Amino acid sequence: MLLLLVLAGYLLLVALENPQPVRLPLPFGRGEWLTATGTAMGLFVAVGGAFVALLLLPLLWHQGRRRRRDRRERRTLEGRLAATLQARLGALPASGAATVPEASPDLRPAGPAPVSGTDTP
Repeated sequence: MLLLLVLAGYLLLVALENPQPVRLPLPFGRGEWLTATGTAMGLFVAVGGAFVALLLLPLLWHQGRRRRRDRRERRTLEGRLAATLQARLGALPASGAATVPEASPDLRPAGPAPVSGTDTP
């Protein structure tokens, strides 16, 4: 990227110092293309930038795909680890600190509801 900025600066310098037209040959010998020096240099910089982008695109694509795969694998691994931890914590015997409080004496145990009219003490 820095190289492209340097080339663009050089393009500006060449365009300002040499305003003469440049003749570029067309493919297959069909003539010439007459253009200003700055335009020709700009075209060369654009073609170079496109070439560099095409060289870097597969690397960036593979890196992004690798990051997505790593994130997916990490999420799966964390899910399995959490499930294993929950299973192990659930299998542990109750410790003394985590005792179940006893029911208060004023609460009746859950049982069948008394039928009205047959409530005897």
